Amino acid sequence: MTNLFRRIVPGCLLLAATSLFSTAAAAAETAPAWPKADPAAVAHWQSLRFGMFIHWGPVSLTGHEIGWSRGAQTPIEVYDNLYHQFNPTNFNADEWVSIAKAAGMKYIVLTTKHHDGFCLWDTKLSDYNIMNTPFHRDVVRELATACKKQGIEFGAYYSVTDWYNTNWPVTSPAGKVKRDKSDLDAYEAYLQGQISELITNYGPLITIWNDVSAMYGERGAATIQMVRRLQPDILINNRTGAGGDYDTPEQKIGKFQLNRPWESCMTVSAHNAWAWGGANDGVKPVAACLNMLILGAGGDGNILLNVGPRPDGVIDPAQAGLLKQVGDWLATHRESIYGTRGGPWKPGNNITSTRKDNLVYVHVMKSNDGKVELPALPATIQSATLLDGQPVTFQQQDGRLTLQIPVGALEAVDTIVKLTLDRPAMDLPVLSASAEVKATASNVYRGYDNDYGPQQAFDHDKNTRWATDGETKQAWIAADLGSAQTVTGVRIQEAEPYTNRVTRFEFQYRAGDDWKTIFSGTRLGARYAMDFNPVKAREFRLNILDATEGPTLSEIELLEKQP
Repeated sequence: MTNLFRRIVPGCLLLAATSLFSTAAAAAETAPAWPKADPAAVAHWQSLRFGMFIHWGPVSLTGHEIGWSRGAQTPIEVYDNLYHQFNPTNFNADEWVSIAKAAGMKYIVLTTKHHDGFCLWDTKLSDYNIMNTPFHRDVVRELATACKKQGIEFGAYYSVTDWYNTNWPVTSPAGKVKRDKSDLDAYEAYLQGQISELITNYGPLITIWNDVSAMYGERGAATIQMVRRLQPDILINNRTGAGGDYDTPEQKIGKFQLNRPWESCMTVSAHNAWAWGGANDGVKPVAACLNMLILGAGGDGNILLNVGPRPDGVIDPAQAGLLKQVGDWLATHRESIYGTRGGPWKPGNNITSTRKDNLVYVHVMKSNDGKVELPALPATIQSATLLDGQPVTFQQQDGRLTLQIPVGALEAVDTIVKLTLDRPAMDLPVLSASAEVKATASNVYRGYDNDYGPQQAFDHDKNTRWATDGETKQAWIAADLGSAQTVTGVRIQEAEPYTNRVTRFEFQYRAGDDWKTIFSGTRLGARYAMDFNPVKAREFRLNILDATEGPTLSEIELLEKQP
């Protein structure tokens, strides 16, 4: 699908917010269920796989976080008047888009309005906008135009929450201060009027990216209906208050999921800042950013990687340089990312996979000897090669697929083996790249198993965690590997900032009805590692004997003996 396919319905011009939406509450009450996304638009968006998120505004003058620093690090009166000093004369939309293109990004999503209420476009519904700064240029228009010129799709982040607007029920800091008076009906008319401006005057857009919809609830259904009327093939995320087309895990890679699209939003900032974090903010290693992209595609998701431009309008050279390295990698590995779907093997400790047509790409992110063992595919493998065509030895028998990559061909971040099959790869069932771990625990924080259950400690995601109730002093967490496996070590991470809570523990395996201790210790901390003589068992357990307060662990990794 090209930009020519994306369209805005003729005649849907912006009207005054009060006349376009007479009573938003009544509309939400009588409107039918919101229409689902155009499947072709969803498939197109998924095929892009990689986009640029941009958090920017007058807050960049402070080096603090956008929205959240209002009333915290920066007094509200000072924050709300930063726009009088905002004059990013070095802003060049074409340069921003060129940086995204060099990174291999296929779309851009800009924070047109964050929680602080400041608008980066020439809105007619608020004076708190870019046209009333010394800069006096419509950033959204310039960036949308540059994207069209360079063949990059453009989307608009628009925060549902607005701590500046007096009709929103709460204000800064962090939305914790309740207003004496507010009017959500009036605010809904404002929100819909502004989103109408964005779609009508700057579209077609690939997405409306809403954010922080607490207290908005089912009103979000009217937002979805409206954007569909204005542009039938647009996508809208799941932060409307009432659903949406795709999920948005934040600062973590989404779980493997074929039945619903998702997009992880991540930061390049070394300190996870969204807006400009100052000259000493730093950037993540390129390998970390590549792992995001590889694991995202393997899980069938997109990655929206964020930059925070400086107050002068320039994307920091360290951020731009990092993105260029990502783009250099994509230039030679692109076929295994773009246009693919996740699987057939779900992401494992060191392996993930992508697929399209009759091809499967095995992404080997860590290997010492180049040998890879996976569950066999229910298909005939016609060939196995590296992306440069170099042959890879393979064998399928006894339910296992064995690949032998030449050791000299192993790459630092990801070695990709391309399998050509005798049938469409999407016809294959989903398989597990490594043994499934069934986790159990003695205690889960307030019973929130979906959010803090023991499985969260075995999901290869340091941003999730198993947590216990606050006063817990003793607890255990166990892993059932499904069958006896030979384990040679364990890596354990207490979740930050809750480290050093565990003060005495033992690591065990089950032998019949008994738990046998392999080793014991005192503190775990953020990075605990222990190797031991091989133990073959089906179940292993961390038994916490004492803690200062409720233990919480982000990751437990069992090191299995390689075949």
